Formats: sequence, structure tokens, C-alpha cells
Amino acid sequence: MSDTAVILMAYGSPERVADVPAYYADIRGGRPISPENLEDLVARYRALGIEDSNPLNAITEATRAALEAELGLPVFTGMKHWAPRIADAVDAALGAGATRLVGLVLAPHYSRLSIAGYRGLLDDAVAGRAGVIFVESWHDDPGLIAFLADRIRDTDAHVVFTAHSLPARILDDGDPYQDQLLETSRLVADSAGVEDWSFSFQSESPTGEPWLGPDILDHLEDLSGRGVDDVLVCPIGFVSDHLEIRWDIDSEAKDKARELGLQLDRIEMPNDDPRFVHALGEIVRGALAAVAA
Repeated sequence: MSDTAVILMAYGSPERVADVPAYYADIRGGRPISPENLEDLVARYRALGIEDSNPLNAITEATRAALEAELGLPVFTGMKHWAPRIADAVDAALGAGATRLVGLVLAPHYSRLSIAGYRGLLDDAVAGRAGVIFVESWHDDPGLIAFLADRIRDTDAHVVFTAHSLPARILDDGDPYQDQLLETSRLVADSAGVEDWSFSFQSESPTGEPWLGPDILDHLEDLSGRGVDDVLVCPIGFVSDHLEIRWDIDSEAKDKARELGLQLDRIEMPNDDPRFVHALGEIVRGALAAVAA
């Protein structure tokens, strides 16, 4: 058994529709739950055909297993809002003999409202029982950039890069999230030789406060008004086919595009693609090498 293990962290997803209320309550963290919002979330999962088995969690498990094989190190999955929890993954890793943990979140861009939360949960779970190496951001990782560039190379469509929106107040605190997203977009477009591109946010939550924009649905209207008729969506803020991809892009955005007379497609998501898993492996190796240097 290696003394080093990887804690691969993700947001988490309910295993079945019946789990959605508990899942949503976990996300809300004790804040009031709107019955309308809960019903809407249940309806979205049901519309995707997720009744008794959720294939979205299987993608994370496949990525974990592939990364473990890539690295030759034990990799444990820890979810922020579902099982297995980050604390469960830490306990499993330490129980297997690990004394050093590499924390990697399946989200490339740093924000204090997202990645910092994972770091806090990881540190709390470790509680000084092991050394921790945490990858805060990998938005400009060469492997990620090359992988995404290949997904949009040679397209004749207008490329729209997207990511999950966050409350606009993060900009007042100097949060790097938006800047990192735009840097990733530029690096991918430059690598692919794509000049016709733009960026928008998606998946805004109904919290009653301003969120970062433009939202992709509004952005599609703007593009249509400018004469664009063919769009390829490249969701750089996501790495797998989960709800924000299958519903927000494949359902809502495509419905909006049809309404506007636009052709809209999206890239195939990284999921457990061997090239993507290799890129994750290189990120972990780089983090370990930086500590050893």
C-alpha cells in the first residue's frame, strides 16, 4: 500500500429520484426550501429518466477507477453533497494506510464559494491525521487545454464556452473565478485556432440576488440577433455529463435555440476519456513533484 492516496472530490448527485429531497436539503444546508424549487428539481431528474438509478454517479466512479489505474495509487471518491462523503473518503484512505493525501476537485476553476468549500471539508475530515496536498486550480493545465481544443477544432460554428454561474458579489472580493474561466476559454480557442467564440454562464440558482452573466439563454438571443445561426457549446466549467449538462444545455438551451432558429450542439464531455484521465494524472503527479522539489 502506498503512503499516498488521492481524494477525488465532486459535487455529488442523488442516486434516485426519491433521494432528491434529501439531496436538495443538503445543498441548502438548513436554509428554507421552496416547494416550487424542489418540485422543479425532481421534475428535471425525472425528465432525464433517472428514477431508480442515476448514471451520473457511475461516471464519477469510472473516472475514479481510471485515475487509480493511471497513477498506480489508491484513489477515493468524496462527494460534497452525497455519499460517499469527503469525510468517508478520507477515513477510507487513512484506514488503508495513507499518510499523505492529494485533494483534487473535479472542477478546474477556483472560487472561494466552491473550491474553498471542498478544501475546508477535506481539512476538517483529515484533522491533522495526514499531510494534505491540495490542487486549488487546474484551469490552465496543458492537458485540459489540449483535450478541449480537440473537441472544438475544425468547427465552423460559433463556439460558446460556458460555466456554472455564481453570485456576482464574488467580484467585489476579488475572486478569480471569472478571470480563470475567461483565461481557459482564450487558451482553448487559441490552441484550436478558433476565432469566432464567446463566453456565457449557465445554471444560475434562484437565490434572489444578482448572479454572473450573461446567462446562456439570453446570450443565445443576442447571438441570433447578430446573425449567428450555428452554435457549439463547450462547457469548460464542467467535466462530466451531469444535470447541468443534460438539462441546462441538452434540454433548456436546445429548446431556446430551436425557438430562435439556431442549430445548437455541444462537445462530448470528458467523463472518463483516457486522454482526460491522463491529464488528471499529470496534475496529481505535478502536485506531488512540486512538494518534493
